[in-house]
Amino acid sequence: MKKLLLILLALLSFHFSSVSQVQPKKVVFIILDGISYDVIQQVETPNIDRISADGGFSKAYVGGDKGGYSETPTISAVGYNSLLTGTWVNKHNVFGNSIRRPNYHYWTIFRYLKETKPESKMAIFSTWLDNRTKLLGENLEATGNLQLDYSFDGFELDTIAYPHDPEKRYIFNIDEHVTQEAAKYIYENGPDLSWVYLEYPDDMGHKFGDSPQLYDAVKEADRQTGQIYDTVLSRIKKGEDWLIVVTTDHGRQPRTGLHHGGQSDREREIWVATNAQDLNSYFHNENVAIVDILPTMIRHLGISIPEENSEEIDGVPLIGAISIYQPEVKKTKNKIKMSWKYSGEKEELVEIWISSSNKFRTSGKKDDYALLAKVKGKKGRYSIPKNRLEQEQLKILFKAKHNTVNKWLVADKKEK
Repeated sequence: MKKLLLILLALLSFHFSSVSQVQPKKVVFIILDGISYDVIQQVETPNIDRISADGGFSKAYVGGDKGGYSETPTISAVGYNSLLTGTWVNKHNVFGNSIRRPNYHYWTIFRYLKETKPESKMAIFSTWLDNRTKLLGENLEATGNLQLDYSFDGFELDTIAYPHDPEKRYIFNIDEHVTQEAAKYIYENGPDLSWVYLEYPDDMGHKFGDSPQLYDAVKEADRQTGQIYDTVLSRIKKGEDWLIVVTTDHGRQPRTGLHHGGQSDREREIWVATNAQDLNSYFHNENVAIVDILPTMIRHLGISIPEENSEEIDGVPLIGAISIYQPEVKKTKNKIKMSWKYSGEKEELVEIWISSSNKFRTSGKKDDYALLAKVKGKKGRYSIPKNRLEQEQLKILFKAKHNTVNKWLVADKKEK
């Protein structure tokens, strides 16, 4: 009996030891405003470099499908919301910095986490109040009355503490204030999800274009990023599993670098730096998108999201296994042609589902999909006679073992 008791105690001890070794999953993402890919390549950024050395660095893009239904303005708030929701502007509906009518049916990463794990702690550190009040939609019925646990923002409205000088130095001072608090709060509290937003590089770009002032602002942003990463590393030493993602929201105008908003390559080209350890071949070999960051954070946090939401996400995870990416749908004179890139298992099938409704966009309700075909993933394409699908507009899902991607076929596309 005594021997049996000792065995049971040993098993219990092993069980609780195993449980205690589970590392809490945490995420912090940092948006450094207005730093194009070519600028980050030519300016010395030792802190972003060490984050990349711990994980990886990739060229990326914003702007959706150039010339297509998802073409997305290369404007700040638009880029933030593409990251937050994992969707392009045809879904999230933020077309400019006024943020007039966000479509809250497309949830942000903050709502996904809070709906899935209500006990999670979430924080924002931002130079711009609208990030919390409009994009995240804190305390709005449309966002399920989302409530963050800690917010440190709105300082641009305090003209006494931060008088608005024409050189925009007050924005740098706010960024510095935000950085210090983010580093301190993350070190002391380790929230499950944090967003840090720093604005100053974009202001220098707008004022001086490609210039020493812009490059110096990038160096300052890199230093500030390093302060935050140091606190992340201190939390990792405590036994937590942290994902940090650093990116930007848009590039810059080709000739001068003064402005942005268009669809030139330079305005669309951005970058992603991360400490993630299990980056996949898609991250390393493809031109990834800002919408890929949301599913990456979801996967790291280990949260399950409703099917009707996952069917709408335009990005794919940058970590772990994926099967399918970069879907295309084209209507020719006689056919509807579908194609995709594939990195799944040899005999894996891709299911193609179609819907002629768009209830999710208008009401947040799940659309009714019908199975069109099952195709070997490695084939990479499928087509049908156009007369088999009479609808002028379709939503198409490509479902594979490790992920799902989607594409719309819209009525106003020119036939070829």
